[in-house]
Amino acid sequence: MTDRPFPQHAFTDELRREAGRLVSDLAESLGKAISEVDARPAMPVDPDAVLSALREPLPETGEGARAALERLLDLQARAGANTAGPRCFHFVIGGSTPAGQGADLIASAFDVVTYTWVLSPVGVRMELQALDWLKQLLGIPASMTGVMVTGATMANFVGLAAARQWWGEQLGFDVSAEGLSGKPQMPVISSGFIHASTLKVLAMQGIGRNAVQRCAVDATGQLDRKLFAERLRQLDGQPALVVVNAGEVNAGYFDPVAEMIEMARQHRCWVHLDGAFGLFAALSDRTKHLVAGLEGADSITVDGHKWLNVPYDSGYAFVRDHGLLARAFRYSADYLPTEDDPRPTPGAIGPESSRRGRSFAVWATLKAYGRDGHRRIVEHCLDLAQHFAAQVDAHPALERMADVPLNIVAFRFNPGGLEEAALDALNRQLGERMIEDGQFLLGTSKWGERTIFRPAFSNWRTRFEDVEALAVRIVECGNALRNESAVS
Repeated sequence: MTDRPFPQHAFTDELRREAGRLVSDLAESLGKAISEVDARPAMPVDPDAVLSALREPLPETGEGARAALERLLDLQARAGANTAGPRCFHFVIGGSTPAGQGADLIASAFDVVTYTWVLSPVGVRMELQALDWLKQLLGIPASMTGVMVTGATMANFVGLAAARQWWGEQLGFDVSAEGLSGKPQMPVISSGFIHASTLKVLAMQGIGRNAVQRCAVDATGQLDRKLFAERLRQLDGQPALVVVNAGEVNAGYFDPVAEMIEMARQHRCWVHLDGAFGLFAALSDRTKHLVAGLEGADSITVDGHKWLNVPYDSGYAFVRDHGLLARAFRYSADYLPTEDDPRPTPGAIGPESSRRGRSFAVWATLKAYGRDGHRRIVEHCLDLAQHFAAQVDAHPALERMADVPLNIVAFRFNPGGLEEAALDALNRQLGERMIEDGQFLLGTSKWGERTIFRPAFSNWRTRFEDVEALAVRIVECGNALRNESAVS
C-alpha cells in the first residue's frame, strides 16, 4: 500500500463544509448571470488575453474546490461567449428554458448515467417518455424508435447507420459485422442543401463525402427535380440512400419534403430526413406545410439545443425499424444486459455507451410548458425573423438576399457602387468586425456565390429591440469600414 493513502475523509469533509456555501455561491453567480444575460455583449473583448492565465503548470497541491470554482466563475464572466443571451445569431442556438436549465443542473448534481435501466431507472424511463412527447409534438410516427444523442451530427450518425445497415442487408451482407471493404459504393442522393454534418457522418461511416450525388438547380442548392428523378431512375432497382433536408442553414429553405419522399418511395430507397432545427416548423400553422409528409421518412433527426431551448448537448434520432438500430449498434458483454432484457438499454441502440442524463432537461421543459408553450417560442422567433427582414428591407444600405420561410434572414451590407467581388470582400471584413465588436455574435456565410450574413433566431430571450439594434449596428460598422478604406 502507498504511504500516502487517498484522503477520502478530506473530500467528505470538504463536501460537508462547503456544500451549502458552494450552492449559495453558484446560486448567486447564476442569479447574477441570469439578470445580466440580456445586457452582456455576445462576445467579450479580447478573451484570449484573459485566458492566457490558464497557461500554467499542473499544481502539485490543489487549491480546493472553492478556489477552483471561484476562478472558473470569474473566467466565464470575463471571457465566456454569451451564447445563452438574446444576441447570439451566427449559429442556430436556442436559449435554455428555466425548467430545462434547472433539470440539467439536477442531472449533473446526481451524476445521472443512462446507458441502461439499472444505472438510472428514472433517467431511462424519462428518456422514453420525453421521446414519445417529442414524437407527438413534431408529428413523428409513434411507431418509430427514438434515442437521445449529443446533437444533430450524432443523430444523423444514428439515422445513417441504420440506413447503411439496411443497405447492406438489401445486398445480402451485415455491414456491422463485415464492414465495407470490397463492397459496392453506397449511392447517396440529395439536393445541394445537404448539411456539413451529414457529410461528416458519411466520412465517419466509410461511405465517403464524395458519394453524394447533389441534385441542385443552382449554387444556392435548391433541388433540381428533373435531375433527382433521373438519378433515381439510374439506380435501376439498386438500394440507395436519399437525404431530404428540412431547413438549410443559410436562408432556412426546405427541400420539397413530401415530393422527395414520394419519388424515393417509387424506388428502392431509404429516406433520411435531416430536420435539425427545421422540423420545429411543424409546431406552427404558419409553417407546418414545410414539413408535410415527414411521416414517410425512414429516419428523422432533430436538435433540442436549438429550437427546443434546452441546454447543450441534446439531439434526437428516430428510426422506423428498431431491429436495424439493434444490429448496427450491437454492444454486448457478459456483464451487460442481454438483447432480450425487458428493461430498456438506450446505449445499445445508439453510438454512445457513456450517456449523461440529458433526458432530464427535455422531459422537464416539455412537462413545464407543453405544446402551447413551445409553439409560442417558435412563433416568437418566426415573428423576429419577419421583423428583422423588414428592418433590412427598409434600410438603403442593407440588401436581403432570399425569402424568409422560417427563422433565418439572409442579407448583406450593400452601400451601393461596388462590384460583386468587392461587395463580398467588404462583407467578409464586416463579419470579422462584428465578431471583434462583440455586441452581437454574427459572422458570414455563402448564399450561392455571394457572401452574406444569416442571423438565426431561435432563442426565447431575443427581443424585437435586439433585432432592431442588429440592423443599426451592422450599418454603423459597415460605414466605419468604408470610411477607413477611403482614408487609407
